[in-house]
Amino acid sequence: MSDSEWSLRDAIVTPGMLGIALLTASYLRVLVHVTDVVGGTGALYLEVGVVLAVGAVLAARVDARTALLGTGAVLVGGMSLYYFSIPASQRALIDVGAVFTDLAALLSGLSVFRLVQAEIWALAMVPAPLLGSWLLALRGEYPLSAAVGGSALGMFVLTGDAGFLTTLTGVVGAAIAVGFGELTPRRAIAAHWDTVVLVVTVMIVLSSTVSLVPGGAGGPVLGGAAAPTVEGNVVDNADTVGIVGAIRLSPEVRFTVESERQAYWRVGSYDRYTGGSWVRSGETRSYDGELDPPPGPSIEVEQTVTAETTLNSMPAAWKPVSVEGNVQRATQVTSEDGLRAAAPIADGESYTVVSQRPGYTVDDLREAGTDYPDAVEQRYLALPESTPDRVGERAATVADRANASTPYATALAVEQYLERSKEYSLNVERPRGSVADAFLFEMEAGYCTYYATTMAVMLRTQGIPARMATGYTPGERVAEDEWVVRGLNAHAWVEVYFPDVGWVRFDPTPGAAREAAAEQRIEQAREAGESGVDTNRTGEGEWTPTPTETATDATANETVDAVTVTANLEDALRPGRDAPNGTVGNFTGGADGERSDDPTLPTPEEVGYGLVLLIGGVAAGRRFGLDDRLYRFVWLRYQPRDAPVADVERAYDRIETLLGVRYRPRRPGETVDDYLDRVGVTDTRVHRVAALYERARYGGDATESDADEAVETADTLVAERTPVLGRFRRSR
Repeated sequence: MSDSEWSLRDAIVTPGMLGIALLTASYLRVLVHVTDVVGGTGALYLEVGVVLAVGAVLAARVDARTALLGTGAVLVGGMSLYYFSIPASQRALIDVGAVFTDLAALLSGLSVFRLVQAEIWALAMVPAPLLGSWLLALRGEYPLSAAVGGSALGMFVLTGDAGFLTTLTGVVGAAIAVGFGELTPRRAIAAHWDTVVLVVTVMIVLSSTVSLVPGGAGGPVLGGAAAPTVEGNVVDNADTVGIVGAIRLSPEVRFTVESERQAYWRVGSYDRYTGGSWVRSGETRSYDGELDPPPGPSIEVEQTVTAETTLNSMPAAWKPVSVEGNVQRATQVTSEDGLRAAAPIADGESYTVVSQRPGYTVDDLREAGTDYPDAVEQRYLALPESTPDRVGERAATVADRANASTPYATALAVEQYLERSKEYSLNVERPRGSVADAFLFEMEAGYCTYYATTMAVMLRTQGIPARMATGYTPGERVAEDEWVVRGLNAHAWVEVYFPDVGWVRFDPTPGAAREAAAEQRIEQAREAGESGVDTNRTGEGEWTPTPTETATDATANETVDAVTVTANLEDALRPGRDAPNGTVGNFTGGADGERSDDPTLPTPEEVGYGLVLLIGGVAAGRRFGLDDRLYRFVWLRYQPRDAPVADVERAYDRIETLLGVRYRPRRPGETVDDYLDRVGVTDTRVHRVAALYERARYGGDATESDADEAVETADTLVAERTPVLGRFRRSR
């Protein structure tokens, strides 16, 4: 196409451009979600509009080669802009090796939400694929355009940020662009549409399979999949924690802890809330021998952890300051100063951690104020732009009714509100959209990640820095200074930041119900004889303290009721609820948290996947001639009644089809009588229907009784000669 012949309107109004539009929408959807979470979508929309306008102007002036070279140049420029946007202190730590390591991590399932400057990365990423794909499509170069746009989508599939529906949309768009864009000008689409659809189906199936690998949540989860364990979901110390649906408990012993003090054995925390998951942004670094203590007074806690099975994480009391043991060489430090195992910790291996546990009193928390460091505010107050306003409104109402005038009082009020207003259940269906909003307003029950997520989001709406933390509850105490921790002790809670104190734990999950569920699961496992449930120190009754023991830290390290919530708070905020105020919730769903037997509607992913397979099956049937065989099969066996003449003609056609398979088809110009004589048909029923056919065909004469007789005879003959795989056998 020459420049003089090029027309923007003609270039846009094509089937191929529709496909490119779908492909573009798929990867832009991911980028919109990224900017929604980390900064706002306004700049992205403006940038997309500018790029499309520039592409429309340049399309008549550049060829495909120039468009590809320009795409590469824009990509290099965008990534350079992102690099120089990183603070100089962090940029100094990035070398060529780190760049390739990060790239490999992104392409193996590491979400782009992990990037500190994710918003700038998204804005720097947009122009290259969008401009290149748009220019090439306007020039009619649909395969090249799909390749450029598909590269962007493919990257998001590999990072796990493109879900199944997004991937599905992009793959369909690419196939439409290539298939229809190339075949339509050649007027070949009518003859080859089934091939295009079949290829699209195969691509969708393959791409959905790939999207399941990196992130574990990208593809559809069809019925029959086993519910994950709480432990597998929250404490592997991955950079992303997805919030899932039904979940189960694992009773197996994971590790033992020798410690002079009881603690939550923390694994990690997450700063970036995406609406449906939590992500830890920033880089990990190698442990260099010492970590900073909390900003205020602290209490030293030394603990020795011994793995009873392979561990993928390094549980320890907050806040760790030093590590000793063979695992020290493979210890990493996350961006929030938590410990991380660079390699699995083997069964029987031990490590010792010294933690400086923040030391505070309730008065310290009340008087902490709101003078938060800038880095804390920027990282731990951020929420997706799409977070519904009603979440903040409900948080403000909870605080107002509790007369909460400080961040501590607000945190305690929200903690108590969630604990009292929701029930505890492992058997839930994951909501769509904002999990915090859904749990707060649409769900009656949930488990720890739902409680912790909702509390953290509610506090952020009130300007209180909060994050979700994961790890294990203390476990079963088997001696004065020893605890046995099982998989079912895996847990999620909230950490709230207080100036001059540091991060303080709050746990909005109903403790009594959670512990009852755990005990029930342990008893079931013991009765069933499951392995790994006990050690030589467990199973013979719980350890109890001697009368001479005195509790430590009774007032120093636990949040206690400093604010009295009004008696009618729950009724006022949740009208119509019958549960009495102050209940801690009930465990539902069975010890394993198995899915409910009640039927549920299929998810959009399941519906979409089913439709894809259905349409692909239809295309495959036509491509391999199965549709003709099916049509012939039905046509032979089912004859709807019409006028007598038409009925007689159709009945004879059915019989002649049978004869054609058994003998040979009737030749052109060969009369019915000649055909029957030459192939040697002696069945009088066939000759009778043939006579009725000739009278109806050439004389237009047939009665209702003639039609009944012809149809019944055809039905009988078809039943006597059942077709199998395209052939007919005679009845015996």
